[in-house]
Amino acid sequence: MNYILSDGTHRESLFPFTFTRPVAEIRVGILTIREKWEKWLNASVSVKTEEYLSTKFPLKTASENVVINANYLPDSDLAGAIQKLKMGEALMDGDTFIAYGSQDVNASFEVSKFTTISYQPKGLTIKNTWDIFSKNGEAIQSDFDILTAGRKSQPISSTNQVLNPENIFLEEGAKVEFSILNASTGPIYLGRNTEIMEGCIIRGGLALCDGAILKMGAKIYGPTTAGPGCKLGGEVNNSVLFAYSNKGHEGFLGNSVLGEWCNIGADTNTSNLKNNYAPVRLWDYRTEGFAKTGLQFCGLMMGDHSKCGINTMFNTGTVVGVSANIFGSGFPRNFVPSFSWGGASGFTTYQIPKAFETATAMMNRKGIIFDEQEQEILKHVFDLTQKWRKY
Repeated sequence: MNYILSDGTHRESLFPFTFTRPVAEIRVGILTIREKWEKWLNASVSVKTEEYLSTKFPLKTASENVVINANYLPDSDLAGAIQKLKMGEALMDGDTFIAYGSQDVNASFEVSKFTTISYQPKGLTIKNTWDIFSKNGEAIQSDFDILTAGRKSQPISSTNQVLNPENIFLEEGAKVEFSILNASTGPIYLGRNTEIMEGCIIRGGLALCDGAILKMGAKIYGPTTAGPGCKLGGEVNNSVLFAYSNKGHEGFLGNSVLGEWCNIGADTNTSNLKNNYAPVRLWDYRTEGFAKTGLQFCGLMMGDHSKCGINTMFNTGTVVGVSANIFGSGFPRNFVPSFSWGGASGFTTYQIPKAFETATAMMNRKGIIFDEQEQEILKHVFDLTQKWRKY
């Protein structure tokens, strides 16, 4: 069977992260949503997404396909139910499709054309940006279980102080010395060629993905994920960094999500709790207003390629779009549109040539080319987000 992950019905609720990727490429826990499904189905999975993203994330079709709503994360029951689906059948969660079997995946889903099977999912769903950090602990545990089942960890150096070592797993090339690893509150997973430098204090869960680094003296409260190639330092609490993003210095990042290729300047702080302890509202791209999260703790949502200078201060519940550059004293507004340049004293448009110069320089440091494919995606996002740049 050919499996395809669809963006589902909540793509716009996951902006700014889904401006530059399909829903399936969101990282939560250790793995991306696509990687999770590939593990559970034991099959390669492609994606059905927006046309401007499809060159980088191509759709692969066959004579028989099962299309899965990427808002749903897999577990054993759901994966089993999907593997039993036949052509013309649809697995339904109320009025929302979870998956359906079809020979024509390019057609829009119409429930009347399918034999429906009711299903009450017990697993996680990712429908809003804040779900990414608020459900990260459960996602880390699920990924940890499937990735480490029947395998033996690399040895943990005796220079470390360790609590619950059976809940810690080191992949090949992972290094950690002279640090405190407390896995009693969640698993600690160190991917290939990761490094925890001396003096780090970690309370799980923690997912340190391939090539990621914790800098000396970092204080990490779980559940936190540092995606491939990320660097973390200072104090971090319950946050997710997708890949190749850096928060390498002192300062606090809490209850936050950073996309790819972000950089947080030294001594930057994010507020994750309002002074009056009221529930946090976040900018909603669909309604162009502020949506209730129902959360008391919520920090920063920052899209791909965005940066901030030293000593930046982010208010509780701030949303920063794609490729923004923020600097200066004071608190910037709590919604910063994509391709914005400036800070509390005002913004101008971060023009494409300058933004591309920065992206090229940062990606070159990791040996990755900022190619035409990436450029075309960002050009499309620049046009798509123009209406919010009203300075």
